[in-house]
Amino acid sequence: MDHDGSIDSQTRVALASGLDVRLACRSGAHDGPTAGLAPGFVQGNLAVLPRDWAEEFLRFCQANPKPCPVLGVAEAGSPGLPLLGETLDIRTDLPRYRVWRDGELVAEPRDLFGVWRDDLVSFVIGCSFSFEEALLQADVPLRHIARGSNVPMYRTSVATQRAGRFHGPLVVSMRPLRPADAIRAIQITSRLPAVHGAPVHIGFPEAIGISDLGRPDYGDAVPMEAGELPVFWACGVTPQAAIAAARPPFAITHAPGCMLVTDLRNARLAVS
Repeated sequence: MDHDGSIDSQTRVALASGLDVRLACRSGAHDGPTAGLAPGFVQGNLAVLPRDWAEEFLRFCQANPKPCPVLGVAEAGSPGLPLLGETLDIRTDLPRYRVWRDGELVAEPRDLFGVWRDDLVSFVIGCSFSFEEALLQADVPLRHIARGSNVPMYRTSVATQRAGRFHGPLVVSMRPLRPADAIRAIQITSRLPAVHGAPVHIGFPEAIGISDLGRPDYGDAVPMEAGELPVFWACGVTPQAAIAAARPPFAITHAPGCMLVTDLRNARLAVS
C-alpha cells in the first residue's frame, strides 16, 4: 500500500486470489479498498443482522435485486459461508467493517471478535467490483482503478422498494466513460445480473438527485474529462442506507469499498 492509501502494483500481484486477500485482511496486512485486487474472483458487500431482522432484510433484497443481488446467506451465528470460500471467516476477512446501533454508525473495526453474537445472520451481496474485471478485459478504462482509489458512490433521490421496516434511497456507483465505452459497458454488464447488471442511469446526475459529482457520499471523487458521460450502476452500499433508515438495534456492514473477496470466479456469474 502506498503512503497515500492507493494500491501499488506489488500489492496487486501479491493479492492475486480471493484467499490471498482474505488472509491479508485477517493478518492486518491489508486494510483498504479491494477494487482491482484478485482479478477473476467475485467480490461481495456484507450485511449482518440479528436473526429476528434477517427474514425482513432478505425480502428487501429480493424486492430490490439491482442494488442487492444476494450471493450467499450464512446460518445464524456462523461466521462461515462454505459455498463462497472453504476457509472464509466473516469476522476477519474484510479489510474494515462498520458497526451500527439503532441506525447510527458507532465503530469501524478491523475485525468483529469484540461484537460477534450467536444470533447474527450474514448476507453477502454482489458487488460492482466483480464486473470491473470484464470491463478492463474489454479495454473499458476505469479511472478509480487507474488512480488506485475507491469508486465514487452517491445517495440518489430514487427510492428503493420497501419491505417491512427496510427502505431508503438507491445508492449508485459512478464511472466516467466516453460514449462508445459506455455502450460497451452496458453490453458487458447486462450479462452479469448477480453483480448489479447494467447501469441504472447515464448522464444528467441531477435527474437522480446528485447535485455535485465532485462530492460523493462514499468513496473518492474522480475527475470527469471532456467528452465523458457519468455512468451509474446500482450499488451494494444501498443496504447500508436501508439499515440506517430501519434502525435495527444492531447491525454490521462492510466499510465502503472494503469488500469480501470470495473463491467464486466471475466467469461463473455471466448469463448468455
